[in-house]
Amino acid sequence: MFGKKKQLMTAQTAGTVNVYVPVDSDFVRKDNAGEIAIDSNFSSQSFWKDVTTRFIHKKSAVIGLVFVILITLMAIIGPKISGYSFSAQNLQMKNLAPRMQVIENLGILDGSEKMKTTTGTKLVNEYAAKKLYDTFYWFGTDRYGRDIFTRTWSGTRVSLIIAFAATIIDMVIGMSYGLISGYFGGKTDIIMQRILEIMNGIPRLVIVTLLLLVLKPGMVTIIFALMLTEWVGMSRIARAEMLKLKEQEFVLASRTLGAGAFHIIFKEILPNIIGPIITQVMFSIPTAIFTEAFLSFVGLGIPVPQCSLGSLISDGYNSFTTHPYQIIPPIIVMALLMLSFNLIADGLREALDPKMKEM
Repeated sequence: MFGKKKQLMTAQTAGTVNVYVPVDSDFVRKDNAGEIAIDSNFSSQSFWKDVTTRFIHKKSAVIGLVFVILITLMAIIGPKISGYSFSAQNLQMKNLAPRMQVIENLGILDGSEKMKTTTGTKLVNEYAAKKLYDTFYWFGTDRYGRDIFTRTWSGTRVSLIIAFAATIIDMVIGMSYGLISGYFGGKTDIIMQRILEIMNGIPRLVIVTLLLLVLKPGMVTIIFALMLTEWVGMSRIARAEMLKLKEQEFVLASRTLGAGAFHIIFKEILPNIIGPIITQVMFSIPTAIFTEAFLSFVGLGIPVPQCSLGSLISDGYNSFTTHPYQIIPPIIVMALLMLSFNLIADGLREALDPKMKEM
């Protein structure tokens, strides 16, 4: 045993130990960009550029945006195209069917319409009967001889102004109400939510109708009526987002640094919930358009001689059985507007949602 131990110690003493000496090349920075495969183009683009890219890839949203732009442009320039006024009456031109240059040679929109009589149906052309060979009404005329084309785009302009104005005001009120309620919590939140429940418990149509009966009908009155009723949904979304974010680290850091409550609400938290807010705004616009159209349809909307899509539909409804062409243009425009805004809102919801981002 002792002999073996002595031999092992002798071998270790006789052996050589190799010591590694570092050189300068060992401290050169390694370029591993090719190994980790980072897409520098994707990583460098901003949030809004990424949102725009994903929105463009949503074909239905792009189609809706194109329709909204076209209808808005027609609402701006449309009343000036035909050369007729939206309010000028000419009883000699009443109930004329649609007629367009060039297209009438194809046998469509040539001013003729089918009329139901006691003996059956007959085809009549009031342009030829009244010898109006150089007169063209692209959408026809109503029972007072007013140009429906001009009135349709004038009504679209009024409906869009009301919808956008009411929605922006509702966004400011509802967003502020919900953010303040969710941030302070406690008794403040309880009181504000009870007020919200009372407002939501009263039917919106009742509030709007009573308000319009008290105040003078007009564009401002309708905007004010919609402002009182359409902010509830926005406030709930803002409160829910606030409850989700107010305990995050960046909020606690701002509080620690001495930031005030309203600075945290509107400077720190609001930019982080702008996505849901924008989406809710886009969904609120068609709702406002429909509400305004309904009020005008039942006679509580825009007073004459002004018009909106709802009042045009109401006028066309009275002549639907005899002259159905009078109700078709405003219905098509309103349907396209509501559908287009819903498509845009759906596309924005997907584009602004980080969870749906494709890596």
